[in-house]
Parts: sequence; C-alpha cells; structure tokens
Amino acid sequence: MITLDLTGRTGLVTGAGQGVGRAIALHLADAGAKVFVNDLDADRAQSVVDEISASGGSGATACFDVTDLAAVQAAVDDAPHIDILVNNAGNAGAEGFGGRGTFAESQPADWEPFVRVNFYGAMNCCRAVLPSMITNRWGRLITIVSDAGRVGDHGGAVYGAAKAAAAGLTRSLALENGRYGITANNISLGTMRTPATEPLWADPDSATAKAMMRNYAVRRPGDPDDAAGLVAFLASDSGSWITGQTYPLNGGYTFAL
Repeated sequence: MITLDLTGRTGLVTGAGQGVGRAIALHLADAGAKVFVNDLDADRAQSVVDEISASGGSGATACFDVTDLAAVQAAVDDAPHIDILVNNAGNAGAEGFGGRGTFAESQPADWEPFVRVNFYGAMNCCRAVLPSMITNRWGRLITIVSDAGRVGDHGGAVYGAAKAAAAGLTRSLALENGRYGITANNISLGTMRTPATEPLWADPDSATAKAMMRNYAVRRPGDPDDAAGLVAFLASDSGSWITGQTYPLNGGYTFAL
C-alpha cells in the first residue's frame, strides 16, 4: 500500500513562491507536513502560505537567499527541525531557456549566477539541514534538477553543468547518510508549464510550441503537479528504500534505464 501521510513532518521548499515549487509546497502540506515556503519575494511566499492555510494545512514563510549560507543556516536554526528539504530554487538565466549563446562565447561572469543558485544553493541548504536529520535518524533530501544536466543543453552549458553537479552531490549524500535513515534523490525535469515558460504556451498551435512538443512522447509540457506528486511520494515512508536516484520527469523527452 502506498501511503503519503506526512503528518508530523516539517518540510522546506526553496523557490516555492510560484510554479513547480508552489505545487510541491501545496502537495506536502496536503499530505500533512508543515511547510516552510522559501522565496526571495516575501509577497509570493506569503501567498502560497495563505493557500496552504485556506486548505487547512500548516505553513510559514522563510525568505532567504539560497546562495547565502549564513542566511540559510539562520532560517533553519529558527525553524523546528527540517525533515524534508526540497531544493527547487533554480536559475535558468534572465531570459529563461531562450536567447543564450554558446559556452565559447561566454565569460566567467556569465557562469557565476548559474553555479551559485543551482549548485551552491543546493549545497548550502543540504549542509544546513543535515545535522538535525542525522540526529533524528530520518530525513529526505530531494533536489530538482534538469535534463540539461543529464543530456546537455545547447546554449546552456553552465546551467546544465551546475544541475549535473547538484545531482552528483545528491548521490554522494545518499551514500554518506543512508545509515541514518536519510534518503537523497533527484527529479530531472523537462520543459514545465510555469510563469517563466508561459509565453511559449500562449498559442499552443504556434510553430515554436509545436516544434518543442515534437521532442516529447507525451505531447504537452509538464505541469507543476506532475513534479509535486513524485516529490510527495519520495518524501513519504513509501519511498524509504529509494535513494541516490535521478528520476526523469519529462514526458518522454529522454529515456533512462
């Protein structure tokens, strides 16, 4: 029997003010967890907390920058112990997934935002929550990565590299901490329907949208709820013997054994 009861657990979801992070926060709260909603925008975070409360759940805001270890640690120290960490905060660039040049055209200054958010952000949050998870002999580390890190990304080499690094971190943490009842897994996303990509779907019959969807076996972009359901499963006791894995959630854009 699959049970997704997270009653008594406390979760932290980074970048949860909108899109995939919002859906994850709502799903975890619906399963019974108290959820700390992280976002740089306090109004967005509060809006999600209000949604959680309106549905009878328990939530609170946690507005910090994942790239600042001291700020992350302070927020975690102010919270009850965190049982479930979802590293969702990410940076695909100011222009999203379009308009990016090749690596040969880039400069070191271009690389830093991708590495700081997508890799150091995950490291900072994992470092902050792990000690209490080890003490409590229970924990879930779930990192949202990207197929750009699994198969490469034309025009997004550093973004893909940072996501691949975050996935590698997860595997190492799975090895180090499994003995303490802590699991660590990645979810690798294809193109999702979020505020950042919504202009692509304004006209689903446009040449651009159709060309993108031809790469997907399931001819639609991912919905945030698609990711949120898998996160809730991995966070639950039903996922307690799954660790060190990367799950492609991508409508068949790529396959994995």
